[in-house]
This record gives sequence, structure tokens and C-alpha cells, in this order.
Amino acid sequence: MPNRLAQATSPYLLQHADNPVDWWPWAAEAFEEARRRDVPVFLSVGYSACHWCHVMAHESFEDDDTAAYMNEHFVSVKVDREERPDVDAVYMEAVQAATGQGGWPMSVFMTPDGEPFYFGTYFPPEARHGMASFRQVLEGVHNAWTSRRDEVGEVAGKITRDLAQRELSTGDDGVPTEETQALALLQLTRDIDPASGWFKGDTKFPPSMVIEFLLRHHARAGSVAALEMAEGLCGAMARSSLYDQVGGGFHRYVLTPRADGPLVPHFEKMLYDNALLCRVYAHLWRVTGSDLARRVALETADFMVRELRTPEGGFASALDADSALPDGSGKHAEGAYYVWTPGGLRDVLGEDDAEFAMRHFGVTEEGSFEHGSSVLRLPQDAGVADAGRVASVRERLLAAREQRPRPGRDDKIVAAWNGLAIAALAEAGGYFDRPDLVERATEAADLLVRLHMDDGARLARTSRDGRAGANAGVLEDYADVAEGFLALASVSGEGAWLEFAGFLLDGVLERFTGPRGQLYDTARDAERLIRRPQDPTDNAAPSGWTAAAGALLSYAAHTGSEAHRAEAERALGVVKALGPRVPRFIGWGLAVAEALLDGPREVAVVGAPGDAGMRNLHRVALLGTAPGAVVAAGGPGGDEFPLLADRPLVDGKPAAYVCRHFVCAAPVTEVEALRRELAPRG
Repeated sequence: MPNRLAQATSPYLLQHADNPVDWWPWAAEAFEEARRRDVPVFLSVGYSACHWCHVMAHESFEDDDTAAYMNEHFVSVKVDREERPDVDAVYMEAVQAATGQGGWPMSVFMTPDGEPFYFGTYFPPEARHGMASFRQVLEGVHNAWTSRRDEVGEVAGKITRDLAQRELSTGDDGVPTEETQALALLQLTRDIDPASGWFKGDTKFPPSMVIEFLLRHHARAGSVAALEMAEGLCGAMARSSLYDQVGGGFHRYVLTPRADGPLVPHFEKMLYDNALLCRVYAHLWRVTGSDLARRVALETADFMVRELRTPEGGFASALDADSALPDGSGKHAEGAYYVWTPGGLRDVLGEDDAEFAMRHFGVTEEGSFEHGSSVLRLPQDAGVADAGRVASVRERLLAAREQRPRPGRDDKIVAAWNGLAIAALAEAGGYFDRPDLVERATEAADLLVRLHMDDGARLARTSRDGRAGANAGVLEDYADVAEGFLALASVSGEGAWLEFAGFLLDGVLERFTGPRGQLYDTARDAERLIRRPQDPTDNAAPSGWTAAAGALLSYAAHTGSEAHRAEAERALGVVKALGPRVPRFIGWGLAVAEALLDGPREVAVVGAPGDAGMRNLHRVALLGTAPGAVVAAGGPGGDEFPLLADRPLVDGKPAAYVCRHFVCAAPVTEVEALRRELAPRG
């Protein structure tokens, strides 16, 4: 009999709808039921592409005996962290404070008032490696609840009080300065491994937002070291197994299994990673003209459109790490869709091309992964390859791979991540003359307006199959969607997207800000948890805090709004505080600070629609590397963009107007003159 998750919009929750565990979704009724029965709440948080979430589900949540014990002694609540990042953030903070580490699946035991008292992540079905079994944990918590209730209450109360006292306020620190940025760069140079190009550490996540800072810092300050670091990081990622060498797009992260061994990926593919990295490589190409950067940007864009786009026009959240083995056994394994053996290459390519592919992609007889298989990568010492032959091999391998069982897809639409994808696809389309990518960005933006925004410009966090979810958008949703709309407005010349961004950012000012420059992840009128979450650090994606600072600053540059700029500056106080100490965890904030230090510049391009001169000036404006520059393009006298007001043609010709720090240069009509106006000045 299905449990209460059968009507969920989350694919992750639906995966648990037939468990024998009597799951509840996160709802007040679940806690009322726990209070009525006088039992603790077991909270299990994960997401659909999480490998160990699937493992624990199979081992414990699908086990009838374990489920019976849970149903008798607990009210069990299942949460998709991607639908409820607020719930995830609050209880993950508690897990990390209590255990020193965190991750998913996250397992939390709490009182019916939501106060946590015991924590963990994955628990095995049998005790091993010093870990208690899940059944032992359940029995221990039950015994404590029934025999030591006062002690449990004291622990829960103390944890809750400690969490409630963690209030951030950095508005008094002032805006980041030249020194802030220089110290952040210095710290990054200490963290980089010059031999590999990666940051140090065995687990390597793509540092997208740090690279954005490095590229912007180079553009503004002329730092050769910043550009070299950005190129090294991008080259290392693109050549490694983090990048899908056959189908394009990036996996979640890579590990170093042994000192001399190749990097091995965790194979899930996330929309936010690929959107951020598509934009990073497009921006690297904009600076350097690198063929590698152009190829990776476009292949990543095409991957998102090909494999993540939904029938409604949005972009799905993720592809699973696991998929069925191609032997027909029905067994699932991590990476099964992506790995190759020499024999598999020969079956697809024939002997000669298989030998070529083995050399080019680092496939060996012993393998670099499991069971003699290899993850494709480009060896660092590879010479120049026959580009046509490589393209032919990749095309045939992709066609063959399409016949394998595909990884599962979490096809819910997350507003924030679609905002990131809109920005990436719009800019890639504009830079590389790919109007189809701009169209895909526009379709996703249309979906967000139609389905996720209500008449009061309030956002729903998710949707699926054309149905909006019940969960309210959080700060990152408002900020990232606004960022996407602003990028789309600059590329498309359609001012409606600027207007929609303004609606969302007005919501940020009204409902997410505090009196001293702090920002909160949830709105003032959102569901009350044991703590109102706020986190300014950038992790897998820009934090809502730094993303809001960036979107507010860009909107202020477009409109001249002092209120939006002032709030952006107050929010950037956190960058001054954290940038010099932990730059890898405030990368987007540092990138926004570069825009603030540069102006940001305001570029207005006026001309008749379809005029070749107008198109050329618009493209040059988009390709300018000045950090955070905003671009408005349209006809003279148009009212869609405030920057176009009182900006006429010059001698009947299309013209570009560039302003910075409240000072405007003379209008220009030639592309070379515009390039000079957009060049770095320090």
C-alpha cells in the first residue's frame, strides 16, 4: 500500500512512495501525529541523484522488519533537500555542529516540536567499520526517548538554543576593497597545486564561482596570475574524467583513489554545475579565444538541452550516478552508463580506431575504474590529435552509449537552477551566434514566469510535469532567476525580462533582508523553523546571499535605483569579512565585488532592429570583459530599458553609450572604439 508520498511532485519522494515505511512529507500534521502518539520524529533528507541515499533506502527503508520497527516507534518524515533547502540547511547545521561532518542521506531524530537530539548520515544495515547499524540506532533512540526523556529534552533544547543564537550581520564591515581582492587572490595561489592545475585535496569539486572571480579580477586589474590560474583550472577539469568526454557536460566531483592513479568521478550530473561551468568556459573564451573553452562551453550547453530539457521547456535537476548494467541483469552500478573497456571500444569502433581511442582517452586493459573499465579522460601528456578522427570516434561512441540503459533523471524544475541555466544559455547563444540556445533560455524563462511566479511575483521553488510545487521559493530562487532574466535581457534586447527581474528583487528587499545588511534564506513570512536559515558562503552554487548581491547590483546599474545598489553594497560586507580568509567559499561574492569596484559599467546600444551595425555593436558589448557590465540594446527612444532613454542615433548611425561611476563617455559608432571603451582601466 503506498504511503503518503504518492502525491508528491518530487521524484525523490516518489521513489519512496512504495516503501513499507509509513513516510510523511514535511508537514505540520506529521509533528502533530508524533505529539499525539508521544514518539520522536525521524527525519531523512536526501535527493534523487544521491548514491548512498539509494543504498540506505534499499538496505533499510525497503526492509519489512526495519520498516515495522520505524512505524511502531517513530513518525518518519522524508524530505527532498532540493525542494526544501531551508529544512535541509537548518538540520544540516545541527548535524555538522554535533558531529563535525555532514552529507546525505541525512538522518535526524527530533522531538515533536522539531528540536533535534541525535544525528547521523548513512547508517548500514549491519554494524561495520565502527558504525552502528541502523537498527541499533533506532533501538537506542527509542530507549532514550522512553527511559531518559528529561535528558533527551535537555539535549534538544540546548542544541536549538545554540542554533538560534547564530545570527550573521556583516553590513557594518563596509564594501570590499582592492586589498580584499588582492588578499583573496594571494590565498588562492597558496591553495593551488601548480603541477596539476587543481586546488589541493583528494576530493575535487568544480570551482566555478572562484574562476568567475579570477576572470573578472584579471579583466579589471590585469592580473596575469589570476588568468593563469583560471586557465589551469579550466584545462584540468576539461581534460579529466570530471568532464564527459563523449557526451559533454560535467559530473559532480572527482576523487583521487590513490596517489598515482587517475581521478575517478562521482557520476551524477547536476543542472547547477553544468549551468555554472557552461558560463565559466564561455567567459574564458571571451577573454582568451581558447578553442578548448569554446568547445566545452558549447558541448555543455548542448548537453543541457539534449539531456536535461523537459517537455515544458525547463531544465531537469539532475541525472543519477547509477544506471542499469548493459548486460540485461537489471543490476545497477555507479557509472555504468559512462565507462568503457578495450573490448567495448573495439565492438563499436573496430581495431584501428579502438587503439586510437584507447590512447586518446586513456583507456587501459587493467582499467582506471571498476572491473577493468575506464572513465574516459584526455591524458595530460597527449600530443596533437587528428581532430576529425576524434570527432568521428566521439560521435560513434555517443551513438553506441545511447543504446545503454540511461541513468534516471530527476525531472523536477528548480527555479534557482533554471535561472542559472537561463543565464548560461543566453550568453553562450549570444557569444557563439547560436540563436537556438537563446530560444531555449527564453522558453525556460517563460516557464518560470507562467508556472512559478504568482501575481505578486512570489516564486514557487519547484514544478514538475507542468504543476507547481507547494514549497515557497527561497532567496537563491529569487536571486538566481533574477540573474538569469538580467542576462537574457542583455542578450535578447527584450526589456520585459528586466521588468520581471525587478519584481523579484523588490521581493528580496521587502521580505529577505535584515536591518543591518544581513540576508536570510527564507522570507519573513515563510514557515517558521527552529532557526531562520542564513548562509553567505558559496558551495555547490552561489549562496542566495551573494547571488542576491550580484543581481541587485546589476539591476541598479540598469535602472539607477539607489535602494538596490545600497542593499547590494550592504550584502557585500560579508565578502570583505570572508574573502581574504576563505576565498574558495565566497567565490561568487568576490566576483560581484569585482563588478562593484569596476562600476559596473553601463552600456546602451541604440539602433534600428535588424541593422547590421546595431548587431555588431551589440555583440561587441556582450563580449566586453569589464566585470558585471550591463548591456541594454534597442531602438532610439525605446522605453523598455531605462539606459536607452535620451540616447539618439549619431549622424543616423547606430551608437553605443558607455557610462561608469556616474560619468559617461562620448557615444561611439564603430566597433573598435567600443572595444576601447570596454577595455580594462583599473
